[in-house]
Amino acid sequence: MPPYLWLALLLLAIAFLLRVDFVFYILYVLAGVFLWSRWHAARALTHLVASRTYRRRAFLGEQVEVTVTLENKSRLALPWVQLHESVPPELRLEESTQHVVSLAGHSQRSHTYHVKGLQRGYYRLGPLRLTSGDLFGLAKSRVGYLPPDFLTVYPRIVPVSRLGLPSRLPFGAIASQQRLFEDPTRPMGARDFRSGDPLRQINWKASAHTQKLLVRTFQPAISLETMILLDLHAPDYERRDRLYWTEWAIVVAASIATHLINQRQAVGLMSNGVDPLRIQEEARQFDEVTGRLLFQALAGENARNYMPTPIPPGDGRPHLMKALEQLARLDTRDTIPLHEWAPTAGVRLSWGVTVLAITGQGDELRCHALHQLARAGFNPILVAVEPDANFALVRERARRLGFRAYNLTSRADLDRWQRPEAGRPAGAAP
Repeated sequence: MPPYLWLALLLLAIAFLLRVDFVFYILYVLAGVFLWSRWHAARALTHLVASRTYRRRAFLGEQVEVTVTLENKSRLALPWVQLHESVPPELRLEESTQHVVSLAGHSQRSHTYHVKGLQRGYYRLGPLRLTSGDLFGLAKSRVGYLPPDFLTVYPRIVPVSRLGLPSRLPFGAIASQQRLFEDPTRPMGARDFRSGDPLRQINWKASAHTQKLLVRTFQPAISLETMILLDLHAPDYERRDRLYWTEWAIVVAASIATHLINQRQAVGLMSNGVDPLRIQEEARQFDEVTGRLLFQALAGENARNYMPTPIPPGDGRPHLMKALEQLARLDTRDTIPLHEWAPTAGVRLSWGVTVLAITGQGDELRCHALHQLARAGFNPILVAVEPDANFALVRERARRLGFRAYNLTSRADLDRWQRPEAGRPAGAAP
């Protein structure tokens, strides 16, 4: 029996024995407080509205401020509300995300905490546990929950100033050293008229001033519409350092995509990895320590059924964010090897599109798969991210098969790729 019930019975006995009005008054007050507490505590959370506001996307290492707001829509005050936000330890910056507040009628209170994404991924924030009760502890505490929300942490992006990738598409926004592709919207100067020059390119004002025919010249430019093929087929990487090199492959893909979008070029993304977000919502699992969404396929399901939806080439910041979100979630599994998957990747692509295949090694099977793309009219480029002492042979094989190959194993390799050497365009194979 609760202690306050014993107290009430004791006061009732004293009141009847002594016939003291003051004791009856105290008994009436206690009964009123008890009934009020039981009635109000049962309905307190029904008028409490909780919300969570924050930026749902963040770059690697960036702090995100999360604000939890409680609003009391009732005219009656809430003496105390305890909120406890479930935040994974690897994201949490504060020691505790537990707080106690009181709310007057038609008022609101906010509590702010910070998280920091140290690894790319799709993370869960919450649920938020709300506990409330009466001021005297006469009624049982009530518990409510705010469903969890999710935070996407983008992969690391290495700043890229220039790449100099070859292209087969003329009339674009990127300056080029290929004189065949002159852009009529980028005038550069004038030269003497030559036999065969079209009359519409004659600069009549300059010709009249110099008393000889001059022809307008234009700056060469190309369009570098690119489809990135990210190979995350687990057996295609060395098992010992597989995690490191697949993460580096994702960094290279994110960096190149960001650079090309900044150059106002269209970029698409396809991968033979797996996207955990394609798992049914009720079957998704989050790591208890990191809070990161894990890939756990359903029993009897093949991993290739969870390959991400291809992102067709497009430009603009919203399109880049869509590609980075997918890169943030991707994981490696045994799906479809690159040499079987790559030839089908260009089915819906236009002629001349640059197909940038980022993979572990440039073996013969993968080179022949890219050769099929070259014969189909595309512009394949091989980027191998694992170290290879014999990569010169891979580069020569790629040259004979009609495409270029690069070995980018570190940030230093990516920096060297951006620097043009004397006598050849940036990014060209030596």
